[in-house]
Amino acid sequence: MFLWRALYRGAGLWNVAQILVFLPLTLSTLSRPAFLFLSLLLFVQSAIHCTLLYVWQAAAPALPFFQAPIHPFLLLVCLNLFSSKDAHPWLALAAHWWGRVLSWSSPAFFVFEGLSSLIVVQTLGRQGRKLIDYDENWQIGLLIASAAGYVAAAWWIVASYPWTATTPLSSTLLGVALSSLVFLTLIGFALRRTNVIESAGMALFLAYNFWLCADVTDPRANEWPAFTSSYSPLFGNLLPHLQTLASFMTTAIPKPTLLALVYRLSILHFASRIIPTIGADAWEGETGVDGGWEGRPSSQITRIILTYRQTIFTTVYSHLLLLDHSQQVWWRWMSVFFTLVMWALELVVSPEDEELDVKAWKDD
Repeated sequence: MFLWRALYRGAGLWNVAQILVFLPLTLSTLSRPAFLFLSLLLFVQSAIHCTLLYVWQAAAPALPFFQAPIHPFLLLVCLNLFSSKDAHPWLALAAHWWGRVLSWSSPAFFVFEGLSSLIVVQTLGRQGRKLIDYDENWQIGLLIASAAGYVAAAWWIVASYPWTATTPLSSTLLGVALSSLVFLTLIGFALRRTNVIESAGMALFLAYNFWLCADVTDPRANEWPAFTSSYSPLFGNLLPHLQTLASFMTTAIPKPTLLALVYRLSILHFASRIIPTIGADAWEGETGVDGGWEGRPSSQITRIILTYRQTIFTTVYSHLLLLDHSQQVWWRWMSVFFTLVMWALELVVSPEDEELDVKAWKDD
């Protein structure tokens, strides 16, 4: 069973690695229409694959192995179709409309990212409150962790400020966002509906978005460590190919894109786990109905998101590669202020029984 699980995990990682390499490879070596058409093919293939997983659970262990040779086949198909300058008009039309769909989906992607971040941050705050109520020894540790979060966010903002506030408008937006964070934190403390864990999490969320809004023109800022080996004779002829692949990965896929991809997928995954627990009735306890959340309607959302995670991964990755830096900056500012507004509404409309016991956070 251990060997089978290792092979199963390896096949899944291999499929993810193929998507990570093939999409930027097509974009950098062929053309934008070729990249969009390959993205469309991968999207359709992953949707079919995930649908089979959803309706045919018995075939789940074998499907990743059958999927492994499909991605190279689709890449070869795309290379052959777009190898000449005169591609078929229907292929160009399909790629064009897929690019339109990805562009039109930008508000949804950033709104979902902001809402998921808010859900995760608030859940961490509530879990910290429960730990304090259960055992006061957690108080000092959580306060130190929150202070570390504040310090990390402050350092991150200061380090990225010279490249983020490059225009009067961007510096104004940054100042308004930070002022809003401070005032909402003070209002939440006054209403006893937030704590330092939640506030520190929001500060880190803002710092992360400020950093991605930075206009870093120095190419050295996106460099990755070079691939080296202290015992290269073992590699022989394989070493130059590995160096070429590593060089391509470091130049074609910038660090901000990979970090944004990892963050967005992770935050959606965590939020999908939290959504079934929202609105739980008092008699259901903390672990759900009969030890799980299978009986709740919101559990279907989690199942769909987790089942179609490869389709979501392909779409999110294609969207990040499609948008240029200037487009992402404006959508990120929208996500920042949308998340702050939703946090303010949540602080105002929270029921009275959600108020925090601030005495638990006082240090004797």
